[in-house]
Amino acid sequence: MTFDSIITIAAFCCYLIFMLCIGMYFVGKNRTTNEYFLGGRQLGSWVTSMSAQASDMSGWLLMGLPGAAYLSGISAGWIAIGLAIGTYLNWLFVAKRLRQYTKTADDAITLPQFFKNRFHDESGWISVIAAVFILVFFLFYTASGFVSCAKLFSSVFGIPYLVSLVIGAVVVISYTFAGGFFAVCWTDFFQGILMFFCVLAVPTIAIFSMGGPTEFFSQVEAFNPNFLNMFVDGATGVPYTAMGIISLLAWGLGYFGQPHILVRFMGISSPQAIKKSRRIATIWVLISLAAAIMIGISGRMFLGDSIVLTDGNQETIYISMVAKIFPVFIAGIFLSAILAAIMSTADSQLLVTASALTEDFYHNKVHKNASEKELMWVSRGCVMAVAIIAVLIATNQNSTILGLVSYAWGGFGSAFGPLVLCSLFWRRTNKQGAYAGIIVGGVVDLVWAQLSGGIFDLYEIVPGFVFGLLAIVVVSLLTPAPTKAVTDEFDSYHHCVE
Repeated sequence: MTFDSIITIAAFCCYLIFMLCIGMYFVGKNRTTNEYFLGGRQLGSWVTSMSAQASDMSGWLLMGLPGAAYLSGISAGWIAIGLAIGTYLNWLFVAKRLRQYTKTADDAITLPQFFKNRFHDESGWISVIAAVFILVFFLFYTASGFVSCAKLFSSVFGIPYLVSLVIGAVVVISYTFAGGFFAVCWTDFFQGILMFFCVLAVPTIAIFSMGGPTEFFSQVEAFNPNFLNMFVDGATGVPYTAMGIISLLAWGLGYFGQPHILVRFMGISSPQAIKKSRRIATIWVLISLAAAIMIGISGRMFLGDSIVLTDGNQETIYISMVAKIFPVFIAGIFLSAILAAIMSTADSQLLVTASALTEDFYHNKVHKNASEKELMWVSRGCVMAVAIIAVLIATNQNSTILGLVSYAWGGFGSAFGPLVLCSLFWRRTNKQGAYAGIIVGGVVDLVWAQLSGGIFDLYEIVPGFVFGLLAIVVVSLLTPAPTKAVTDEFDSYHHCVE
């Protein structure tokens, strides 16, 4: 091992120790599952907004999206536009309402539990079905984080892929297992700050080292004019079809159904704090996504012909740029931003999956009289089990980060997005419609993702979301109206958010 590698490892270790210390600090602060999974609803505006966006973006922000821009140019920005719009609308229409309704609906602490309480489903099977979809899709989503981690360690240190997987998993499991929601949100807060600084600094330094923005864009134009054309794929020169653009913009629909983001809305200290959080989150997302795309484009020019990244390695463009721009210790800090992106998402996903399995399956169906102490240990066991399965999925070295994220993102948007919106806005939504929406949306997404050619090239979240929404409306109208208790509770919630 070279001296430079040792210095970089030292920077990594400093960062990881800091994250673990935060986790250890919150060990004794989780006395109930409400505190472990939701922080007792005590988060402020800054922590809520930063942790929500950090957990949202994952390693995709510094690896997946720059890699797409490295190959295709600015047209990769269609995804970013969809995500920026989705982020804002989610904070505007969902955040305050979900925070209030989960409190009104018997203080629900998980999304499946909210569905159960919202529709007074005494059987509890709606929360079990929702928990199954959470488990399936989060296994792939969490696996994408571990793939990012493995690519990072193997690219920087030459550590074997499988060893890298284990290292990343152990760190994330450790502080999630110990500290719960408080630890996850506070680590995500610091990680969000680091991600923002690094994603902005790298392309800025690269562009000015090439003579400034004017000279940079002249070089891009000379290299490939299509790189600056939003309507043409810079990699192939083929114009985007309407279906292609819709598929990319449709990523924004996914926000309404992402449990690890929605739980942040549920955990904020008060509905009144959400307006400030929305402003912080929107600014963070707009700047971060634009900068991530510029990493890919500027990296193509900055590295020139000295390094050409293909066959999935384009997702390491940020790593290559950092290694070339900065001294080794500073490079280690900037590379820690990838760890921040990975960990801030993986920890949230592990915690949400554990909460679904513990509260919505074990507590709901297996042992209804379980003590808080028992539920806490079941929760931690679920964190371990889910992480191990995700690592096994991530052992496929041909997996791309963008592919895994796309699959899980579409699944959540289809299964939960329509029902979240109908639950919050449509008084007539009933239990039968809720069941239909989750099952139809989730199944259509899963089936559509396996098909290809023609209309099946449309991103699966579009048909999944549409059919899920139709299922809720049609089934709700064809079956008996909600009971008076359900509508009275809806009216009480609605009065509070007006």
